[in-house]
Amino acid sequence: MGGRSFSMRGVQGAADRAVQHARAWLLETEPGSRVHDVQLDPRFQHRGVDLLWELPSGEVRGIEVKGDRNATRRRYFFELVSNLEKDTPGCFLYSGADLMVYVFLTQGELHVLPLPRVREWFIPRAKDYALKHAFTQTGAIRYTTVGAVVPVRDVAEGVPGVSAVKLKRAAPIELPGTPTAQAVTPDTGASNDTPPPTAAASPVPADAGAPRRRSPRRTGTG
Repeated sequence: MGGRSFSMRGVQGAADRAVQHARAWLLETEPGSRVHDVQLDPRFQHRGVDLLWELPSGEVRGIEVKGDRNATRRRYFFELVSNLEKDTPGCFLYSGADLMVYVFLTQGELHVLPLPRVREWFIPRAKDYALKHAFTQTGAIRYTTVGAVVPVRDVAEGVPGVSAVKLKRAAPIELPGTPTAQAVTPDTGASNDTPPPTAAASPVPADAGAPRRRSPRRTGTG
């Protein structure tokens, strides 16, 4: 399988922009809520949680953020192996987040996925989707990330509670299988010339999974 190398600087820049979009949308979606950035907090790094979303009710939801720079892709990149050389699992498999906020940076789209449900749907179908390798250079160190490339349409049709918005006008995008949808059509193939999304919403459906209770004080750099 092909792949390309990308610099850590470029990868981190995409991640930072995605987090900014996610934070802004969460605060707009739930006035009076608070967002705590825990990307650098070791207590949350191993859980795959980038942000804590503290709702006015006191409920706290874990959020994982992904930024995708592909200009044409209508496919998610679900990270299955974060570092192939060290044999470390990808955050899609181990993240304890309640929601994944997946930002298509070039298209200006933000998708909200109930992560436990998406993972439960994907695992029995994993062999149906192609794997993609990407290489990231950090100084003298080069590592490989492996992920599954999954069409937006497949996830929207298979998992209840997936939603999306256009960032520029903050208007709902209809996804196949959702009550209010204008279909987001997947592209016809995954390019090896673009990096995978980088880690760090629209109104979150009420059935987007049972949130976990976490203390809002565990915020690290929030």
